Amino acid sequence: MEKYLTAYELADLLNISVETIWRYTRQKKIPVIKLGEKKYRYKKEAVLAALAAGGALAKEEEATYGKQGAYTYEDYLQLPEEPGYRYEILDGFLVKEPSPSVRHQRVSRELLYQLKKFFDQFDPEGEIFNAPLDVTLSECNVVQPDLFFISGARREIIRQDRIDGPCDLVVEIMSPANRRKDRLRKMEIYRKAGIPHYWLLDPEEKTLEAFLLQGENYLLVFAGGPEDEFTHPAFPGLNLDLEKVFYNPDLDPAG
Repeated sequence: MEKYLTAYELADLLNISVETIWRYTRQKKIPVIKLGEKKYRYKKEAVLAALAAGGALAKEEEATYGKQGAYTYEDYLQLPEEPGYRYEILDGFLVKEPSPSVRHQRVSRELLYQLKKFFDQFDPEGEIFNAPLDVTLSECNVVQPDLFFISGARREIIRQDRIDGPCDLVVEIMSPANRRKDRLRKMEIYRKAGIPHYWLLDPEEKTLEAFLLQGENYLLVFAGGPEDEFTHPAFPGLNLDLEKVFYNPDLDPAG
């Protein structure tokens, strides 16, 4: 019995990009089996036959990345889901990354718990979210921050399927593969969007950096780790336990 392939498996088999597979799917150049919303599977022989008939055999087209720099939210909505990956659009460029690691999720879970307890008292009408949830900052910037808070005064940006506008606080948890993106590329996007608070966490180095927007630039107002006492001028009374945030049971000899 012939195996059904995911878009990623098909792209690997044909030695072309998965973006090309998606484009062929949208343009109906290849047959597809739809298992659910944004969930597609392919039969290798049927795809090969369709590509041969259309004169587009397994070859990367020059136009594959021709759209890079011009991706929009509407294009983003047409992307099929690919298990094990998540996508963002940064200044019109489609960015694909593996799903977060277990360690990343542990840090995210503990920080979410501590922040929720604080914000429930500090701003009861506000709301904190975690990924995956789309945040549209502009037509060409669609992000999925690891954690983000929306104040009660700005609840109008909360839509049924996404957040449409800049959040009050964005937290990104870095990995070895995305440090440059989070520290440079996304920081600049968040700065231009006017997001007041941007935090960077590094589970490997066990550090938290809190940036506060002053005028048109971010100012570092806290940098520390488990041994440091967290303080923030905009959030008096927020006493983060960074020892718990960065605790990794896999490295605990008693765990």
